[in-house]
Amino acid sequence: MRLAALWLALAAGPVFAAGAPAVSASAASATTPAPAAWSHAYAAYGEPKYPAGFDHFDYAEPNAKKGGTLYLTNPDLRSSFDKYNYYTIKGQSPAGINIWMMETLAIPSGDEPGSYYGLVAEAISVAPDRSSISFRIHPKARFNNGDAVTATDVKYVFDSLTSKYASPEFRSRYAGVERAVVVDERTIRFELKDRTIDTLSSVATLPVFSRKWGLGADGKTKPFDEIVNEPPITTGPYRIALADSGRRIEFERRPDYWARDLGIRRGFFNFDRVVYRYYQDGAVAMEAFKAHEFDLLQEYSARRWAQVHAGAKWRDGRIKKELFPSGTGAGLQSYQFNLRRPIFADIRVREAIELAFDFSWINKRGQYLRVYSLFSNSQFAAQGSPSPGELKLLEPYRAELPPAVFGPAYQPARTDTGPIALRENLRKAHDLLASAGYSLGPDGVLRNAAGLRLEFELMDSQDGAARTTAAWRSNLAKLGVMMRVRQVDSALDEKRREVFDFDIIPYRFTDFTLPSAAEYNDSYGSKAANEHGSANFRGIRSKAVDAALAAMNHAHTMQELQDACRALDRIVMHNHWQVPDLYSASFRVSYWDRFARPKTMPLYYTIDSAYEVLPQWPLITWWVKQP
Repeated sequence: MRLAALWLALAAGPVFAAGAPAVSASAASATTPAPAAWSHAYAAYGEPKYPAGFDHFDYAEPNAKKGGTLYLTNPDLRSSFDKYNYYTIKGQSPAGINIWMMETLAIPSGDEPGSYYGLVAEAISVAPDRSSISFRIHPKARFNNGDAVTATDVKYVFDSLTSKYASPEFRSRYAGVERAVVVDERTIRFELKDRTIDTLSSVATLPVFSRKWGLGADGKTKPFDEIVNEPPITTGPYRIALADSGRRIEFERRPDYWARDLGIRRGFFNFDRVVYRYYQDGAVAMEAFKAHEFDLLQEYSARRWAQVHAGAKWRDGRIKKELFPSGTGAGLQSYQFNLRRPIFADIRVREAIELAFDFSWINKRGQYLRVYSLFSNSQFAAQGSPSPGELKLLEPYRAELPPAVFGPAYQPARTDTGPIALRENLRKAHDLLASAGYSLGPDGVLRNAAGLRLEFELMDSQDGAARTTAAWRSNLAKLGVMMRVRQVDSALDEKRREVFDFDIIPYRFTDFTLPSAAEYNDSYGSKAANEHGSANFRGIRSKAVDAALAAMNHAHTMQELQDACRALDRIVMHNHWQVPDLYSASFRVSYWDRFARPKTMPLYYTIDSAYEVLPQWPLITWWVKQP
């Protein structure tokens, strides 16, 4: 699981709002210079939207009525739980703990990209050279056992999550931090060895829990991986009221919640109780939803959305069916070529295979949009011809790049523009393959001059892969290209991906508000191409890509970030290293008509995700209608 990427960046230095308290002399060590300034908020570019002491976020209703119960189901593949500690490897933790109980030092805004507002930390400060980021703990912050939050607690969290007892995911996330230093009771400084945007954002969203969580009867804290069934000691607005056999968990709202009157929380967390019920599979869950065993269901399948989310209860209005628009950038979903395979070395072969992809057949219900960019549905997608800033990054590598990189932005070939559109695409694909030296063999399969057959395997662990790729395989067969689909179990799929033992695989990047240079480094950076376990499944090694990634990582302005992202976008898409698939610019949701909600929606949010950094807007801001 990866959290959705919300990344910080620095202009010439940190940008802070007016009215921030001055740092005290005791808030800095004798050997390390104090950060330049403190503020309630950190903005990646420009000024934060909301000033110090703001009343509420625009996408919350400050006068929302409190009360009632929200019924939910498990929002992912987990069908039970056997522990409360999400941060360790073994076992399954329940949905909801990260939403209702855990809080972070700062939280992102749902209507501006790259802005963080202090929560458990009342103030944030970044050193001008990015060597550290400091937080001052809010004086009112309290755990659910009544203890005040201290810098020592925060250091305990950091040390626990970077220890051998935590999941490797967290050690990787905080790998850019040299150490955490307790400056005084309420001030902590994180000294950075990796002075990047991504490291700053990871620290800003560090969760906060008490060092007393897991305290034994002997007064000693257990090793972190032995904290299993102890209810978390956290700062959040809810506590666990009931857990039943790993199939049901209930949270109750804390009347003593420390932040209930702060602007950053006003209008949030309006339900007195939140109940999760677990079901074994999607079909059972759908029947339970129809019987109103839970209130809200997000649908990921266009086919199920059209066929299953229907019936008398939808027709008479008891259940509402709604598409919620998303302003979040769509992570690239595609079929990725393994360039380590000789048959994919030629760009003409890759483009021909892409031309045979009939998106309109896949999207016959009209539920999706075709991926057109690494950064679809965002301002970071390449547009028109390269700008001067993009050309500055691209020109030094003109010799290694396809000429198309320097022309109009990539657009996928269409098959919905007329009755012969697909035929024209296949004719072009045939010509590309012929120019690449392929001719038809006696068995109807193309061969190159060395006699190598143009055949490959698409590996997938999901049901339905053969069905969704049927038209594509048929079109390729018409060209003399043989594509097989092999469905494997998830364990084998993971193992083969780790060692790059595949021809083509489906893969989807996480959605984003600001793109993460770290994530793209892992997927496109030359260094990662030979590292087993990296996400550079395609085996890309490109100096031009590395230069664009470096520019993303060191961007100081929004324009610099856009130029770097758009340059990278042109390189990746025009090299045809993947076959772009689909994305959706909205969330599909059915819900029982018993809720009121704020008039304003956020731009960046999720619906019902257990571990997402973005606000789960319906869960945390809706409320029960009054009779």
